[in-house]
Amino acid sequence: MKLFFSPTSPYVKKVLICADELGLSDKIELLPAKASPVLRDQSIVAKNPLGKVPTLLTDEGVALFDSRVICEYLNDIADADLFPKDKRAKWNAIAMQALGDGLLDAALLARYESFLRPQEFLWKDWETGQIDKVKSCLADFENNTSKDSVFHIGHITLACGLAYLDLRFDYLDWRASHPKLKFWFEEISKRKSFAKEWSLKE
Repeated sequence: MKLFFSPTSPYVKKVLICADELGLSDKIELLPAKASPVLRDQSIVAKNPLGKVPTLLTDEGVALFDSRVICEYLNDIADADLFPKDKRAKWNAIAMQALGDGLLDAALLARYESFLRPQEFLWKDWETGQIDKVKSCLADFENNTSKDSVFHIGHITLACGLAYLDLRFDYLDWRASHPKLKFWFEEISKRKSFAKEWSLKE
């Protein structure tokens, strides 16, 4: 398998953590990618018309995207339980994944507004609205994050979201107002898959 790779993409990180948890890291070759909503990487577009990372090329030559699809595919070929087999547990995990992805979507839109848009066209209310979504997600996770010991896709997604906030939005200081989430993130970050660093081979 081959994966278009960007070192700062939280969605790529999500896929790679899933792969590591499933014992599939060594079966995935990382491909260089420069995905951008403005300057599109044509090497990705040739396989994925959206031109986004992550995009996974299966051994059969099928292009899979986005992170939700790729993670479920990896879980399926590993016959594992990151997407629980029990129906109630599965839907709880998928719902948590959706909220984590929503946090990431809002954070990325805020990042694009402040980092990519020309200064004269900045729309501060747009950025504020996206950050408000992030804060709403954090508040919900603070109150409802699952404490059970069954590790699943929702936990991976949330952890990647929190790590992205650390990378791009440290001014939010989310730990200060979310002590339960802070403790949860500290514990989950001890997993080998979260500590691992990925890079392209020379």
